[in-house]
Amino acid sequence: MTNETTMPQEHTPIDRKTRIKSIIGGSAGNLVEWYDWYVYAAFTLYFAPKFFPDGDSTVKLLQAAAVFALGFLMRPIGAWIFGIYADRKGRKAGLTLSVSLMCIGSLIIAFAPTYQSVGMLAPALLLFARLLQGLSIGGEYGSSATYLSEMAGKNHRGFFSSFQYVTLISGQLIALCVLIILQRTLGETALSDWGWRIPFFIGAVLAVVVFWIRRGLVETQSSKEAQEQAKKGGPKSGLIELFTKHPKAAITVILLTAGGTLAFNTFTTYLQKYLVNTSGFDKATATEITTAAIFIFMLIQPAIGALSDKIGRKPIMIAFGVLGVIFTVPIFNHIGATNNAMTAFFLCMSGMVIVSGYTAINAVVKAELFPAHIRALGVALPYAIANTIFGGTAELVALSFKNAGHENYFFYYITFMIGVSLITYIFMRDTKKHSMITDN
Repeated sequence: MTNETTMPQEHTPIDRKTRIKSIIGGSAGNLVEWYDWYVYAAFTLYFAPKFFPDGDSTVKLLQAAAVFALGFLMRPIGAWIFGIYADRKGRKAGLTLSVSLMCIGSLIIAFAPTYQSVGMLAPALLLFARLLQGLSIGGEYGSSATYLSEMAGKNHRGFFSSFQYVTLISGQLIALCVLIILQRTLGETALSDWGWRIPFFIGAVLAVVVFWIRRGLVETQSSKEAQEQAKKGGPKSGLIELFTKHPKAAITVILLTAGGTLAFNTFTTYLQKYLVNTSGFDKATATEITTAAIFIFMLIQPAIGALSDKIGRKPIMIAFGVLGVIFTVPIFNHIGATNNAMTAFFLCMSGMVIVSGYTAINAVVKAELFPAHIRALGVALPYAIANTIFGGTAELVALSFKNAGHENYFFYYITFMIGVSLITYIFMRDTKKHSMITDN
């Protein structure tokens, strides 16, 4: 008999002030983690020549991109290590450790010597820093999703857990804003010489602030009880435990994530390139369109989360699945055919509204599938696997299809994967009604 269907006794709710403080602390850390993660991509053009041997600029960018990719591949490992750590030592411990690693990674990049100074030690330090950040961001998702879902309270889990994606998107937008500010204040030469170090230093300082905030967070009741049960010989978090005792929940997370993460990465990372390469917009206009759309996309997450608290998680996910299957291809075909910026903006927004049916509530849905003793690992690792396979390869697959002269195939690929997720949504139980989270 597994714990997947065991419903423990409910707990006494914590006071509102403590709840809000804890949610802010968890969310702020998530924002800083993702800011640090996206800063690397935003400033690659400026720091890549400093870390690699003299040669073609494109080769240097590819080398920097390879380091970025290796950091991305570390995310499942981070999810595995930090998931177990957060389950066994507590959500607070997992959150504190993840932001500490991100701080160290940012500091290494901020103060790293150049290739001209130390030779191959420079790219080695960059790689080491990025691997630390990959571990950190892989662990952050499970710890923060679990903490926010447990701390939110049973009547507002959808609303408060949606702030994980609000802060994720905020981190991306802030990284872009820092880039724009430095471009306008320092100039090209200064930014290329030393200015690129500033955003990494900012990230490290913010991580220290978040570390201090997270040290003061209260632990969730579910985590406390899971640790007590483990001391008495109860089940413990682990890879074998996850896939032998909770295989259905783990596979469900992979399948429900596949279509959503592919759609999310397409609309937030590939879309800008599609507007330039296919629609024909200049780079500045394409950036303005996507930035405005992503900003509004960020703002609607809590509304969708709150709606799921009223009507359940399942109808929201099914709506994403059905609308995604029906409209993904038409939306991209129309974006590709328009040369009107406002039309393109509204088409982009329509796609992002659909994707919100996944992004706003995916964290709480995953958390509600697992018992407390393995919740952080159950949320983090299957998600990281699906994210690496489908979300992380979105841009590569899209550009490969375009290069082969069959760009439309990519949109049918997205539609198919959303369809796979839709089938999962239809056959799974509504986690709001059958939640494994017992914190009130």
